[in-house]
Amino acid sequence: MSETSDSTETGGVDPEELTDEEWRERLTDEEYRVLRESGTEAKFSGEYVDHHPDDGEYRCRACGTVLFEAETKYESGCGWPAFYAAEEENVTTTIDTSHGMRRTEVRCANCDSHLGHVFDDGPEPTGKRFCINSVAMEYDDE
Repeated sequence: MSETSDSTETGGVDPEELTDEEWRERLTDEEYRVLRESGTEAKFSGEYVDHHPDDGEYRCRACGTVLFEAETKYESGCGWPAFYAAEEENVTTTIDTSHGMRRTEVRCANCDSHLGHVFDDGPEPTGKRFCINSVAMEYDDE
């Protein structure tokens, strides 16, 4: 959770207007590393890996945008929370060639924070596996 503000919102500030210093103030060191520097948390270390609620939603930890509905979360065994569908208008994807691999990166469409990656080996109905860092999200049960 953010150290200086409610992490489900940016306090009425447009995320695109925040400076790097302001992001550092709003996020913990680990949140900043993952969300703003495209880092990855260690496999099986995140708080939402084994979290399987029946309803609710997962929001971007940086800006509060709804990313995934709890009903789309499933156990993939990959070591990170996995979803078969995202709120399409709230995420963007781009090709990521870092670490000698070719993957599809997933980012928050509102604040451009790194969330994780999406793969084409998920379950029906989409065949997608959104593999997302726990630290990049916040669960909201309402």
